[in-house]
Amino acid sequence: MTDYTPQPPAAGCRNAPIVKERGQREVFCGLTGIIWLHRKMQDAFFLVVGSRTCAHLLQSAAGVMIFAEPRFGTAILEEKDLAGLADANAELDREVDRLLARRPDIKQLFLVGSCPSEVIKLDLHRAAERLTERHAPHVRVMNYSGSGIETTFTEGEDACLATMVPTLPDTDERQLLLAGALPDVVEDQAVSLLSAMGIEPIRCLPAHRAAETPGVGANTVVALTQPFLNETAALLERRGAKILSAPFPFGEEGTTAWLWTIAQEFGVSPETFAKVTDAPRARARKAIAAARETLDGKSIFFFPDSQLEIPLARFLTRECGMKAVEVGAPFINKQIVGPDLDLLEEGPVIAEGQDVDLQLDRCHAARPDLTVCGLGLANPLEADGLSTKWAIELVFTPVHLYEQAGDLAGLFARPLRRREILSDLEGAA
Repeated sequence: MTDYTPQPPAAGCRNAPIVKERGQREVFCGLTGIIWLHRKMQDAFFLVVGSRTCAHLLQSAAGVMIFAEPRFGTAILEEKDLAGLADANAELDREVDRLLARRPDIKQLFLVGSCPSEVIKLDLHRAAERLTERHAPHVRVMNYSGSGIETTFTEGEDACLATMVPTLPDTDERQLLLAGALPDVVEDQAVSLLSAMGIEPIRCLPAHRAAETPGVGANTVVALTQPFLNETAALLERRGAKILSAPFPFGEEGTTAWLWTIAQEFGVSPETFAKVTDAPRARARKAIAAARETLDGKSIFFFPDSQLEIPLARFLTRECGMKAVEVGAPFINKQIVGPDLDLLEEGPVIAEGQDVDLQLDRCHAARPDLTVCGLGLANPLEADGLSTKWAIELVFTPVHLYEQAGDLAGLFARPLRRREILSDLEGAA
């Protein structure tokens, strides 16, 4: 019988010591998740309760087209609101009433706090309950925090999905739930591969529309598509769902291991699995090989940013021949990323959290061939002669599954090729 479980190294990183740092950090706040979530959820609206700074951040980061009607906005808090001189609840109710009167297509409204409630003088949880009663059954109002004090970059999505889980209807249906927002093209590929194996029904969280919202129960099997859904996974488990433990679907090996874990749960035969995956697996290996010529033997250093760092380090070391020097992540939940840690050969420093000055010192001392970091660190590191890759690109670019494996490897190969070209030009001059 063919077994598609990847062969681990002699010693992996699951039990490696973790450097835990709790100092100054360089990472986007959780509000950024709105930028991909508002595109994914077609009848949802994200109303950020915050300052003009938050409004400018979202408009700039999202690059909203002048002709587009976005599905997010900002209820701006003025000085009198922050000072408690105005009835902020009444003002928020008026803003929501105006919004829903103008946009009757909205079925899900998220109130997103840009600061803790102690700062904005609003209990958004109570506000969401009050507004749900007011606008039910046409609109469900929910809330979560995107505050940079309470959340980092991708935690915004986790917080959003986590606030949805208690509202999901109960179901006893045996089903597969894919949890995590994927670009539509990637989600379609995942559903197509799994459906071809005979697995059904397949639901997605988040769904494109409120009417497609999945149920959850004791017969729900959850396959996480993103490694940062810590709270969402815990809440789904509390609702009775079974969370599959698997490497994440980055690269050929990771995608095969992820699909094989699901296939085994649903009794798919190795013959059927091979019939469905052999061709895309071959395409993925071929696409990765083109980038591996550039990446093989090169060292890489990950600053903590998106929580994708551990699965990506596994992909780059095992499939692209790179050597990981340090793998930093904002949080490390071994229940979720443990399978990837098992496959990551021991050797790199594994760091959780950040003290940016200390980590910069380690990076400068290591002089890696490639550094994955946030936008704020990239230019200083480039000025110091280090090649960098923006971590944010890895969240906004389709990188999961077989058909994107070559693109994923290419994202890391391009800055190294650019450095080689510039060096050649300088040498010729």
